Amino acid sequence: MRRWLLVALFCVTVLLFAGIEDSIVQVGRALEKNGINEVRYAVWGSGDPNSVLRVLGIVEAARRINEIWAKNGINVKVMIRETRYELDFTQMYQEFLSKQPLGTAGDFLVNSYVYIAPLAEEGYLLDLTPYLEKHTEILNNFFASHIEVAKYKGKIYGLPQDTEARPFYIRKDIAAKVGLDLQGLDEKVLKGEFTWFDVYEWAKKAVQTGASEWGLIHRRGTAHPDLMQFILAFGSKLYDPVDGKLVFDKEAIYKWLTIEWTFAREKLLPSDMMAWDWAKQVHPAIVDGKTLFDIGGTWYWTEWQTKDYYTDPKTGQMRGLKPEEVEQWFYYTLFPAGEPGKKPVTLSQPFMWMVSSKAGAQNPKYSALKSVYDELAFLIVAKASDPDINAIHSIISAHLPVGKPSAELLASKEWLDKLYNLEVDLDPGVKEKIAGIVKATVNPINAAFLSKVSYMLEHTNFPPVHPMYAKLAAIFAEVVDYVLRGQMDPAKAIDYAIGKINADLDLKAGVKIINDIPKDWRFGGK
Repeated sequence: MRRWLLVALFCVTVLLFAGIEDSIVQVGRALEKNGINEVRYAVWGSGDPNSVLRVLGIVEAARRINEIWAKNGINVKVMIRETRYELDFTQMYQEFLSKQPLGTAGDFLVNSYVYIAPLAEEGYLLDLTPYLEKHTEILNNFFASHIEVAKYKGKIYGLPQDTEARPFYIRKDIAAKVGLDLQGLDEKVLKGEFTWFDVYEWAKKAVQTGASEWGLIHRRGTAHPDLMQFILAFGSKLYDPVDGKLVFDKEAIYKWLTIEWTFAREKLLPSDMMAWDWAKQVHPAIVDGKTLFDIGGTWYWTEWQTKDYYTDPKTGQMRGLKPEEVEQWFYYTLFPAGEPGKKPVTLSQPFMWMVSSKAGAQNPKYSALKSVYDELAFLIVAKASDPDINAIHSIISAHLPVGKPSAELLASKEWLDKLYNLEVDLDPGVKEKIAGIVKATVNPINAAFLSKVSYMLEHTNFPPVHPMYAKLAAIFAEVVDYVLRGQMDPAKAIDYAIGKINADLDLKAGVKIINDIPKDWRFGGK
């Protein structure tokens, strides 16, 4: 039965990409006719350590295109001259933004979809719409919601690479010490019966009883996107499609900042949290059991298995967790409602394959052959979206697949076994680079996690595709840091943020400020 499933999936894949193969052949012949035998591109990507297929997927796509050309007797090859992968996706975006006009940025950028708006606004991205209208079989392969967030002003500027949910993790052993019953807790969260009011009480109990050093750990850096969930969990929104403006809701933001303020003042959350190092402080604190709660992402699940964040108490050595340990120690739910009467949330930030509007500019006869180089760049990201590449990325990075065929592959134990033994069709160099991650993460426990956590996508939200969103998120990060350190109380932080918004005319024009700071609202009984 499983064998038939694999055969069926293979047939679906062949049908999906038959049209793409014809275009690949035509482009190859056009290049060869013009005397081009080698085309060179560079790919820039970013994210967590396990998500290296964001760049290696392009390498594999180039190999598959080269095979198609060789099969058809076409003497042209694609070479990926640079694969650059950085952990800080904000910094990568800024560098692409500054170097693309000079023609020195990567030809492909794999990054959050939120950067589509500012990059497309500047004319830095290739409009993929005409290619996708030609190849509707590719477009139909993705979930519609992910294509919608790839659009800016009606045009499609990216192909979905992955997506995720942001589980609220709870350390099971600490919960047991303080008497927090996790049986059915996810249902209580879903119904809004367990809110941030409850999170506060249990965090306080965990710290006061010495069960854990901290009650809560969250991410450092920009307030985008993990902490934005607070605004949604208090029933507000980030964007109003009616007037196309970002929303600054004083009431919801005040409540969010009050939680940060209260947790930090009571030493339930580090006051310097926004400066903590991702690998040296944030994750070791979580996996070593120093916090009851953690605001994280699905990708944490396998990152904990492949990075040496955990200090083994028996040996004193740092190592990655085993899948069985992750399953044993961590419970997960939706991000709880901010207060009674509100709903739980999660937030997804799909990463996209984006193509520079100057893709291929460093190749011969660029001006004359620009349309050919553009189409080839599209075909490369289309091949990088092959279901098996997407499924491999999902299982090794704990991101959720962006298409149904890849999701079906993850459900196949036979396919997982082949992947574990690297008996799959991949470039040898790519296999070598992911071999360690594959051995650590390709496991039925991890596949089951991806299946179980997928329900969260029914409750997900997306940060707005707006050119001013990154600026507003940077202001949020600034005020959260001030509040955590006790340099501003929540009300003063809101005044400061509004002052920053009004001082930037572009930002002021793109943001509308609504509601007021609630006078009678109390958090934690205060």
